[in-house]
Amino acid sequence: MAISRAQMLKELLPGLNALFGLEYEKYEDEHTLIYETESSDRSFEEEVKLSGFGAAPVKAEGAAISYDSAQESYTARYNHETIAMGFAITEEAMEDNLYDSLSARYTKALARAMAYTKQVKAANLLNNGFTSFQSGDGVTLFNASHPLVNGGTNSNRPSTGADLNETSLEQAIIEIAAFTDERGLLIAARPTSLVVPPALMFTADRLLETTQRVGTADNDLNAIRNMGAIPGGYSVNHYLTDSNAFFLITDIPNGMKMFERTALETSMDGDFDTGNVRYKARERYSFGVSDPLGIYGSPGSS
Repeated sequence: MAISRAQMLKELLPGLNALFGLEYEKYEDEHTLIYETESSDRSFEEEVKLSGFGAAPVKAEGAAISYDSAQESYTARYNHETIAMGFAITEEAMEDNLYDSLSARYTKALARAMAYTKQVKAANLLNNGFTSFQSGDGVTLFNASHPLVNGGTNSNRPSTGADLNETSLEQAIIEIAAFTDERGLLIAARPTSLVVPPALMFTADRLLETTQRVGTADNDLNAIRNMGAIPGGYSVNHYLTDSNAFFLITDIPNGMKMFERTALETSMDGDFDTGNVRYKARERYSFGVSDPLGIYGSPGSS
């Protein structure tokens, strides 16, 4: 349905001092602090995790050498979604508007709506990662039992949900250091940055930026900061819905990914019969995870 003069009566009358409500600032591209971005030229993308070899055995003198085998572990699939929205303005509304250009004003609002949708979709994987969103290995993104080819498991969450504090953050760093590959070989995994909701930004700042331990009378140094255990510091994601949950991005390659199939495009055309002018915005992308070890999350204690 086109925007008509009936929906903007005040804009058609002299004496109007200001128009407001569309000039709010927005949080810019917070998904880029969580996801690697790659381009795609297909309808979907698949990434396969491979299993390497186990630990090498001792070869007895004169005995034959042992041979190991490798295999595929699981496949992560990214299905691109098409996100699109538009609006139309009647010819009469365009003619009679006495103030700012209608098209310029509402085109900015359309861009803001498209950007908001992208940030919500990016945060959904973290918001639902403890309950419903699954990684390619068939279990939830944040799980204490990610299955391995050798029959073991990896955990990228605490066994019991913990709130963000010095103890829980140190334990998360220790657990990340214990990640193994599909055959149980220890891998050198480290956190790179901390992602928190707005409710935890002050806690995160105290934990990472103070030189001494937080909340104690001891004269101990802040080990997390002193060791550079989280070199990328912290970022706030305003689209996280759980005020207690926190997340650590790790240096494991091919973790959280966004594939961009078609960048944001805008277009407009006029309808000959009605005279209405239509505006459209459209883009295609997908958010997902290839290796769940690329992120560690705690849902908080409640």
